[in-house]
Amino acid sequence: MKLQHYLGGLEGLGPVSTETRVFVEPWETRIFGIHTAMMALSSQLPLPATPSAFTTVWTWADLRKGAESLNPFDYFKYRYYEKWLGGISGYFIDQGYITAEELDALTEEYYAAPEKSLPSYGEQAIDDRVVQYLVEGDSPKRDVAVTFDFSAGDQVSILNVPSIEHTRLPGFLREKTGTIETVYAGAYTYLCDTGTDGIGAAMPVYCVRFDPAELWPGNAEPNFSLYADLYAHYVRQPEALATAKAA
Repeated sequence: MKLQHYLGGLEGLGPVSTETRVFVEPWETRIFGIHTAMMALSSQLPLPATPSAFTTVWTWADLRKGAESLNPFDYFKYRYYEKWLGGISGYFIDQGYITAEELDALTEEYYAAPEKSLPSYGEQAIDDRVVQYLVEGDSPKRDVAVTFDFSAGDQVSILNVPSIEHTRLPGFLREKTGTIETVYAGAYTYLCDTGTDGIGAAMPVYCVRFDPAELWPGNAEPNFSLYADLYAHYVRQPEALATAKAA
């Protein structure tokens, strides 16, 4: 498990950034635009066809997986959109759109001549599809039949799932006990499979309420609760989790 998946609830991690600007450097807006266009042009979306050469699938999940696959020392060294750049670059290399050598060569070209013109762009059909995607969005809710194993008020325990690329389960909730607060109607997917983490296919999502004293014994303020929306794969009956741990 990568350390960055466990940051929540930890103390003494150093100074906290109070930067309030969404974009600090002008190039960050371009990275955000590239990410948005990649999502809009992804092949799984029922949107009008375009002449774009982008023919694979890119989602928020892929972005997070790409950023968190960075070397942990790099992950904590780079700023937010630098991590995005690393994840997006790695994706284009992995999918065969460009080689690492070609990317390095282009990088050196622009380092040597920053005024060098960027590749041409402006296909109207591509622009229209990106705008349509921004207007309509892409909901994770799916219209499929699922079984709800829990009801509001049920006590549940949280698994400690093995995670390799990315996880939607905070480290400080693992193997803790909480109470189902809300059972959300419908089923929800995470847009792409997270492997051993177990998230991908559409499943129920529960809002679980936790007592901070359970999460941080002897180090929690009184009179408040912590709530987490969790995929069903992470949630078990308390006795079932105890049996699994004993096995």
